[in-house]
Amino acid sequence: MISWEALSLIKNLGLRPRRTLRTVLWTAEEQGGVGAQQYFSLHKGNMSNFDLVMESDLGTFTPVALQFTGSDAARKVMQEVVKLLAPINVTKLENNGEGTDISPWMEAGVPGASLHTADSRYFWFHHSEGDTMSVQDPRDMDLCSALWAVVAYVVADLQDMLPR
Repeated sequence: MISWEALSLIKNLGLRPRRTLRTVLWTAEEQGGVGAQQYFSLHKGNMSNFDLVMESDLGTFTPVALQFTGSDAARKVMQEVVKLLAPINVTKLENNGEGTDISPWMEAGVPGASLHTADSRYFWFHHSEGDTMSVQDPRDMDLCSALWAVVAYVVADLQDMLPR
């Protein structure tokens, strides 16, 4: 949801980054990740144009940090990017960006980021009948969407791609 909202925010603000932003919504992660694997298979030949892959798959609770996997040089850039998130009190860059769907890209050297939230209630809802939008805190959703939009836009608008 926040990936869609992030692009909507960027578009509604009339922002156009230097590089293309792409949101891909997966299915079948719990059935072996076939959607993500198929996407990787179809697009790995264009990998040099992928600047950063991002995944949010552990809930959209209050954001705590951005997790990141990439080169030391890319980490230095990302540390500057997260400083822009000071107004929402999320300036921490943690190690180990993760995600089942982005792992093939990261294993191939594309920098990756994931959202770290205050997710102690995640398994209260995960794959239950309560796993609906109605249990989401709108403020937390807004904060996560804002974080995602800032990171996506700023990285896509940098003069140079993130160093590999």
